[in-house]
Amino acid sequence: MEKKEEEKKEVNLKGGEKKVKVEKKAQPAKKAAPKREAKTTSKPKPAEAKAKKEAKPTPEVEEKVEPSSQDFEELLKLYENSLAEIKEGEIIKGKVLKVGKEDVIVDVSFKSEGIIPLSEFGNHPEVKVGDEIDIFLESIEDQDGQVVLSKSRADFLLVWDRIRKAYETGEPMEGKVRKRVKGGMIVNLFGVEAFLPGSQIDTKQVRDFDQYVGQTLPLKVIKLNKLRRNIVVSRRTILEEERVKLREKLLSEIEEGQVRKGEVKNITDFGAFVDLGGLDGLLHITDMSWGRVSHPSELLALGDEIEVKVLTYDRQKDRVSLGLKQLTPYPWENVEEKYPVDKKVRGRVVSIADYGAFVELEKGVEGLIHVSDMSWTEHIRHPSKVVAIGDIVEAVVLSVDGKNEKIALGLKQVEPDPWLTLPQRHPVGSKLVGRVRNLTSFGAFVEVEEGIDGLVHISDMSWTKRVQHPSEVMKKGEKVEVVVLDIDQENRRVSLGYKQAQNNPWPELAGKYAKNVETKGVITRLYDKGVVVNLPGDVEGFVPLAHLGKPGLKKPSEAFKLKDELPLRVVEFDAKERKIILSVREYFEGKEKELLDNYLAQHPSKTVKMKDMVKNPPEKEE
Repeated sequence: MEKKEEEKKEVNLKGGEKKVKVEKKAQPAKKAAPKREAKTTSKPKPAEAKAKKEAKPTPEVEEKVEPSSQDFEELLKLYENSLAEIKEGEIIKGKVLKVGKEDVIVDVSFKSEGIIPLSEFGNHPEVKVGDEIDIFLESIEDQDGQVVLSKSRADFLLVWDRIRKAYETGEPMEGKVRKRVKGGMIVNLFGVEAFLPGSQIDTKQVRDFDQYVGQTLPLKVIKLNKLRRNIVVSRRTILEEERVKLREKLLSEIEEGQVRKGEVKNITDFGAFVDLGGLDGLLHITDMSWGRVSHPSELLALGDEIEVKVLTYDRQKDRVSLGLKQLTPYPWENVEEKYPVDKKVRGRVVSIADYGAFVELEKGVEGLIHVSDMSWTEHIRHPSKVVAIGDIVEAVVLSVDGKNEKIALGLKQVEPDPWLTLPQRHPVGSKLVGRVRNLTSFGAFVEVEEGIDGLVHISDMSWTKRVQHPSEVMKKGEKVEVVVLDIDQENRRVSLGYKQAQNNPWPELAGKYAKNVETKGVITRLYDKGVVVNLPGDVEGFVPLAHLGKPGLKKPSEAFKLKDELPLRVVEFDAKERKIILSVREYFEGKEKELLDNYLAQHPSKTVKMKDMVKNPPEKEE
């Protein structure tokens, strides 16, 4: 405004006379404030506009006029419109003139228009131009000469009495969740904002607050503060009250054997707790399914709506046991008819123990394959060597005990027993070539056919030698020719012979090593009673201590060592017992003394210390 004009009006309502005094006072021009979108705009009032129009340029005018009745009524109307009584701190009506991006301009029939932040109309305002709204007059004029208005405060005051009454009486109300904030949610309650704490949303812990945004919830006011315009509401209170009512109704109706609906409230390792409507019942893991259940989460999830059967109800402790599998038929009923002995069945391996594997034939019916019934030919140390969890296997029913819920299954029985026909495939006396699968101290195991091994005893490895260990004759993994000596079908054993696959040399050796035949031999083993020597033709002979040609010798190790070569004469040949006895002493009889002296010089006696005897005790003759 370039100039500010003041008008003074005096009205004498009693006398019928009208005296109007108009004073115009020139005012220094004020610098116009910069125009901003959030600021108010001033407009002249009707009385001021008319006064400006009729005013004359003279700074001060005074005139007396006899008023007419029409002039009197016009001036009275101007007066009432321009000086309508408006008080701060009250709710007034306003008309929306413009809706901007951030502000709403409202006409309140005052000298200036009011500006209200758009945020006071909510996140999704539906306000439009021309709407008449209730607003709160905070100040008629601020430092900039603008009227100060508030929409949110007007909304608060309009519903305050209703909210206070609901708080005092405990009356529930409905509120729409606007947004999520730290610690809870903001709810629109009759147009004003209220706080819904996270702990008051539900009776159980809520992890996802966002799921409630946009929903209309039943609420109860639990805390009020008018000065701070603070309203706290609760949904949990209403839910708890409803739960108490449901509980009372449930306790009056519940009985064992009933089938009721419930919601899975909590899941543990041993079962699940189901809310029946005011009362929680335990659904134990063993009552969830007739089949095997490793964890309740395999069948249930939080929030699931399920039907359960009331198994037991303790009225004193208010404890309820529930069952889910009891709603389905008992699977072991007439199991003998469904799974007769010798019937082939298919199933899934669901569990493995040290003693066998459990196979699920149908939901709730399992059979055991014992480890001894897994293979005809192999010694299975653990079932996991044959089957794994999840495998689909074919087995034969061996026995059924429906009363004790047991079914014995056999895996090997699916195939014929190879031991029954083994004598026909490998009769006694027949030769075969097999791979050495394992060596032990008493012999070697040779594969007869896949899954069947035979034992070659250490005594059946050589015709001419006394074998100390099978590794002297054969090695693991090599193929050897053997002869079937015996088959024990009952004990599932096969005896094999390695030397029997070769000709017996002893009949021929009878002439080669006849009595008094002279030869040479190399010491291969030392015993207290003599030494074992290897003779030409890969034949072993034995030289007794007294025949070593050393007078006074107590042990062969005092004068001889391994690989010493000795001159010998055969003193005994026993083809039946397969032994040859030789003598050094007999060899030198009738020979020159010089030869004997050289022999004795080559094998002088030596002293053996006690500690050496303890460390290396002499071998005993077998």
